[in-house]
Amino acid sequence: MFIVTGGAGLIGSAMIWQLNKAGITDILVVDHLGNTTDKWKNLAPLAFDDYLEREDFRARLLAGEFNGANIEGVIHFGACSSTTERDASYLIDNNFRYTAQVAEFCVSRNIRMVYASSCATYGDGSQGYDDDESKIENLRPLNMYGYSKQLFDLWAKRRGMLNKLVGCKFSNIYGPNERHKANMRSVVLRSWEQITATGRMELFRSYKPEYADGEQLRDFLYVKDAVKMVEYLFNNTKAAGLYNIGSGLAESWNHLVTAAFNALGKEVNIQYIDMPESLRDRYQYYTCAKIDKLRSLGFAEPVMTLDDAVADYICNYLECGRFLGDE
Repeated sequence: MFIVTGGAGLIGSAMIWQLNKAGITDILVVDHLGNTTDKWKNLAPLAFDDYLEREDFRARLLAGEFNGANIEGVIHFGACSSTTERDASYLIDNNFRYTAQVAEFCVSRNIRMVYASSCATYGDGSQGYDDDESKIENLRPLNMYGYSKQLFDLWAKRRGMLNKLVGCKFSNIYGPNERHKANMRSVVLRSWEQITATGRMELFRSYKPEYADGEQLRDFLYVKDAVKMVEYLFNNTKAAGLYNIGSGLAESWNHLVTAAFNALGKEVNIQYIDMPESLRDRYQYYTCAKIDKLRSLGFAEPVMTLDDAVADYICNYLECGRFLGDE
């Protein structure tokens, strides 16, 4: 049995899709579906054995109900991924403590575990974007979400667990199965929505003279590429510690949005708007994940170009209302 937490989310459901393509369906999906989103739709085309709500799974785990289960691996992506979440106590419990409990269970039973860290741990980037565990004490995340992820990385390192776990530092991941993410939807999805409705797309102005409007840079990675990387790390028993999951490229918001206009066959019309004051001191102007460590393990697959990935997402999923697994 495989356990995938956060299995109804963007990366979690894509991970189940990737496992299904490998013929794996003996999967326990864990998530919190709630009653305010249609996240359940991400699961509908996928094959899995059982589903548990997050708190039910956590309670059963702590009660020892999984102690005798035949678990081949745990892919722990369950977390609050909102970079604007301000409830620190909630993030500490849901992103740090929950992950620690799952890790203790897996390490004590020698169960393979891959978990979601984040490139948000790198903060403003002044310490670089190098997935070297020896340097993580120097990182200063800009928001509470990033700090909650950083806390677990540090906790696992201090306990000697990082050589028994694989932590994935995800970059800006976008793609099918993210419609439920409300204000955390990717700019690709927002572009499709705005361009379709109004014929234009709004981007934040730059407040640093070295970056022109819309030329702030991000490492964007299509979710299909992200789960290929995770699958490789899971299957490669030499992999342990922290790994950046990104494209290894820094590309502009202007490029991303232009790709969306091109996919829709529309003339580029970008308008720049003021950034909310609450975001200005926590905004990342540049991210670029070094993926040399992943490549050195032997992962040789190229990532899709930004233009090709945006076109695939818009034309093959958003325009026709499909989810991963509907192919």
